Amino acid sequence: MRRAVLLVFIAALLAAPAAAPAFWITLLNYVGLYSIVALGLVLLTGVAGQTSFGQAAFVGLGAYTTAYLSLNYPAVSPWLNLVVGMAITGFVALAIGFITLRMKGHYLPLATIAWGISIFYVFGNLDFLGGHTGMSGIASLSVFGWELRSERHIYYLIWLIVMASLWTTNNLLDSRPGRAVRALKGGLEMAEAFGVDAGRLKIVVFIYAALLACISGWLYAHLQRFVNPTPFGINQGIEYLFMAVVGGAGSVWGAVVGATLITLLKQLLQSWLPHLLGREGNFEVVVFGILMILLLQRTRDGVWPWLSRLLPGAAPRAVSAAAALPGRARPHGMAPLLVVERARKEFGGLVAVDELSFEIRGGEILGLIGPNGAGKTTMFNLISGALPLSGGSITLSGRQIGGREPFQIAELGIGRTFQHVKLVAGMSVLDNVALGAYLRGHAGVTRAALRLDRREEARVRAEAAAQIARVGLADSLHATARSLPLGRQRIVEIARALAADPLLLLLDEPAAGLRFLEKEQLAALLRSLREKGMTILLVEHDMDFVMGLTDRLVVMDFGQKLAEGRPADIQRNPVVLEAYLGAV
Repeated sequence: MRRAVLLVFIAALLAAPAAAPAFWITLLNYVGLYSIVALGLVLLTGVAGQTSFGQAAFVGLGAYTTAYLSLNYPAVSPWLNLVVGMAITGFVALAIGFITLRMKGHYLPLATIAWGISIFYVFGNLDFLGGHTGMSGIASLSVFGWELRSERHIYYLIWLIVMASLWTTNNLLDSRPGRAVRALKGGLEMAEAFGVDAGRLKIVVFIYAALLACISGWLYAHLQRFVNPTPFGINQGIEYLFMAVVGGAGSVWGAVVGATLITLLKQLLQSWLPHLLGREGNFEVVVFGILMILLLQRTRDGVWPWLSRLLPGAAPRAVSAAAALPGRARPHGMAPLLVVERARKEFGGLVAVDELSFEIRGGEILGLIGPNGAGKTTMFNLISGALPLSGGSITLSGRQIGGREPFQIAELGIGRTFQHVKLVAGMSVLDNVALGAYLRGHAGVTRAALRLDRREEARVRAEAAAQIARVGLADSLHATARSLPLGRQRIVEIARALAADPLLLLLDEPAAGLRFLEKEQLAALLRSLREKGMTILLVEHDMDFVMGLTDRLVVMDFGQKLAEGRPADIQRNPVVLEAYLGAV
């Protein structure tokens, strides 16, 4: 059904120039141009969670580059101008992204407004770009010698690029880097715990969105054959963001729906309101704002998700058999795998971990227990790199990891779960677990966008499906993470960590929220992992679960080590009973 709707849409696009009047072809051209920019914002803002109000400036870079080169170097092909424009835009986006994407909260959108306004004024104040008057007489495009002089002719090129952009962006989201991009919105800690260099990936997505805007600007300049700064100001940047949000910022087709709705609505309001009110004025801005508020109240995720629910759901893509991913070499013997020496973590005047030392030998399950606030999760975060050490050292297989970034530590072989579940709620269980295998693949953004990663993707999906079956959730393979109860979400986190094939598995309260039988199944799973050489560090409050599972225990209290030994010895230790259980 969905494929049939797509074919009808494509057929309507192909037939429009022959059937529609010139006015509607003009509108459709602008819808196409706006869709390309909004698509970049779907990826940047809707998926990656990085709000930008400045995309119109990148549209201007593409338009002004080709305008200047066309007028001053007419022998140069406009297609080469596009390459130059994309290179300039990519460089500017890299410089801006390196500075602004480090900001969080309201500082990021404010920064995008600032550089968007700055670039707008650069266009208007440079004499060689025509100042505020602009530049006219830009050459028309030609394809294989066929000159695209009329709007009906360039219409096909615009919409061909729109469809190609939709295809590449959809491919990107359905891939190794695409899963990592989706994870950014849920928090960097979770993404980096599985090897994602979040800072670098945010800049890559920012550049991708900027390049789409540049292409739109290049098309705009050759469609209009005239440019001036007006269409590249901050107001247009806000409108692009509206298009992405109204259409549905989490889906690629939301860009087309949002661009269509806002473009048509503005045009209709500008035509009808003067007749209805009997006077001229910018009343459409007021009505447009009210309608947008009402629309977002009714469909907060945008119009496209609401429309897509009216269509039959697409069948989940089957997981095909594929060659196994390469695994890590496991350490032999009982040599220490992880050594923590005098680890210390201070938060101002509070010492959360105080000179703590312990080690984990290969192939054992070590429990880290203690009262609430003892510093157990802080110690976990020190090992995984989520927090920096204030003192001491941590080594994994003899390599110092205390000063490394979380994604670098993950690469060395540490996988983890979290005290509070961190899954990408809108992704399927399969894709959430496949995110754990991020470091076991190599496909980048370009390969993924061009769909050249399918063999590797099949292997990753097969590995994810195997780990899901291993933890007993095969019946929830294609369910969204948000649809599962909390206990099952914790099991999904364990499957995701196993997909990373770690040397050391950190489990932060994995039994929380599980029923008795589920705890028994989890304990059996962890024992089987130990038998296969997996080393596990466990934080848990369920003492029956811990005592029946672990080989050794380290007891913490007020950030210090209170005791260490076998579970039976710890149960009889009077100091532990006094501090932890409250009685001797």
